[in-house]
Amino acid sequence: MKKLNALEIPCEVHVMSAHRTPDRAVSFAKGAKAAGFGVIIAAAGMAAHLAGILAANTTLPVIGIPIKSANLGGMEALLATVQMPSGIPVATVAIDGAENAAILAAQMLALSDENLARKLEQSKKDMAAGVAKKDAAIQEKLEEL
Repeated sequence: MKKLNALEIPCEVHVMSAHRTPDRAVSFAKGAKAAGFGVIIAAAGMAAHLAGILAANTTLPVIGIPIKSANLGGMEALLATVQMPSGIPVATVAIDGAENAAILAAQMLALSDENLARKLEQSKKDMAAGVAKKDAAIQEKLEEL
């Protein structure tokens, strides 16, 4: 939520489960577009089928975030999220990759929002400036050797 809030993208957070509350997940997915959503981000661990059940019940883009677990380090969630059948795509980010999920959602929304597109462009410039600053600092330290 931090990245979405920083980009001034309205968002909601809900807790649901593909296995424990499947009717709620399906209902949410079916109503999301009418409720004004442009993208859905779903985070799930272990047998991570939440993003898939949402994607199966909406035409909105769905981004899945596999969550790290104690048993397999999130690999089971990654595979469950990324390995979707043809026709039911889920864009999947890295294990615990919430920030990239937010940025990807923002990039999707920015296709029809010039103001958001400008914010994303500025964010990339800021990241590049941060890298350049770190490089300058390391170069200065190397000169001292």
